[in-house]
Amino acid sequence: MIFVIKNEKLRRFLKFVLPWIAIPAVVALGVFAFGEKRYAFISVCVVILATVLFCAGFEKRTVGTRRLIVIAVMTALSVVGRFVFAPIPGFKPITAIVVITAVYLGGESGFMVGALSAVISNFYFGQGPWTPFQMFAWGMIGYIAGLLQNPLKKSRVALGIYGVFAGAAFSCIMDVWTVLWYDNAFHWELYLSAIVTALPFMVSYAISNVVFLLLLGRPFGEKLERIKIKYGV
Repeated sequence: MIFVIKNEKLRRFLKFVLPWIAIPAVVALGVFAFGEKRYAFISVCVVILATVLFCAGFEKRTVGTRRLIVIAVMTALSVVGRFVFAPIPGFKPITAIVVITAVYLGGESGFMVGALSAVISNFYFGQGPWTPFQMFAWGMIGYIAGLLQNPLKKSRVALGIYGVFAGAAFSCIMDVWTVLWYDNAFHWELYLSAIVTALPFMVSYAISNVVFLLLLGRPFGEKLERIKIKYGV
């Protein structure tokens, strides 16, 4: 159900607090307070907060409803893409689709697609305490892409650079979970070791992102632009 947040100050407050403070705090709470057995509850909480963030991105109910349909389609494409490329480790179109969504529909929409893609696709790949971290990682990659939508939309070089950044960011966020899973506490030495160990995967993520962004960015972007103009999304 779509609800409208008309107060501009409240919308700005939510668009800052939810992605940068509230959602990370919920993910951390799931690790330190609830433990691994409550990851499903934490995932649901992240989805709810992502929905509130999404609703904070528009003023009119009709626009939000139409955009939600597009979000559902982009999420489905992201999930299917992860299935199709499952045999190739670290080579998935999911990040690219999240970024493209954010660039053309806003960071709130990008966060929504990222979070939903993670939790939905993990019904096949396996749910676990890592799921909220994946939701947050892909969500924030989308949200930041929305903040940089002008340069990313105009320059393929900037888009490629962001693809590299997204690969590194996803790997580094997931390494936080690796460290917490290993010792249920965060240690910088262990975290740096995890990053070094994960470097081949990080490179693979970055290459995958650049390839899919350059292949899908223009055709997907043109279609999203037409949808925005035709339906006022």
